[in-house]
Amino acid sequence: MKKLYETTVINTGGRKGEVHSPDNIFFQDIVSPKELGGEGGSGSNPEQLFAAGYSACFNSALELVMSKQKN
Repeated sequence: MKKLYETTVINTGGRKGEVHSPDNIFFQDIVSPKELGGEGGSGSNPEQLFAAGYSACFNSALELVMSKQKN
């Protein structure tokens, strides 16, 4: 299969750190949620980032199928 897109995101500090893209277009503080024994706070956590990416891909797939059904 032909590669269509590739990207990189760098994490430092694990669940008490940050993630960013090398071009600094994407930057997010990472915190561990209180529900998992962390301090919580205004950052995101790996579970939220995974859910955001998964939901965006899933929604795009649904929109593609719906657009093909209209034809």
